[in-house]
Amino acid sequence: MKKSKWLVGAGVWALAAGVQAHTHLKQSAPAEGSIVTAAPANFVLTFSEAARVTALTVQKEGEAAQKLAPLPSAPAEQVTVPAPKLAPGKYVINWRVVSDDNHIMSGKLHFTIDLATVPTAGKTPDHDHMH
Repeated sequence: MKKSKWLVGAGVWALAAGVQAHTHLKQSAPAEGSIVTAAPANFVLTFSEAARVTALTVQKEGEAAQKLAPLPSAPAEQVTVPAPKLAPGKYVINWRVVSDDNHIMSGKLHFTIDLATVPTAGKTPDHDHMH
């Protein structure tokens, strides 16, 4: 009985360690939740480890999403993609990457372009885990 409890405990610990090891977004420009006073020229995503970006879009509130390109062909910790011309408003960047261990991770970044406000720094980005 004690041996099976130990095995279950070790399995739970290994699973938790594996989940923590997946690629995640460490920072971005613009930052999550930030308010910027000018449209960015580029979007910069910095991940915890090299990952291959498989999808990247930007969507203004109430409008259709626009695919961003060119996406890097090789895995990288930091990805810079040119931004399209953006008007003032609220935006969401949707990203999806594949890590070296073939796990698919995705997330969203929210930012606002407001020409008449004081810029804000934002917060830590959100990300989702997919298998």
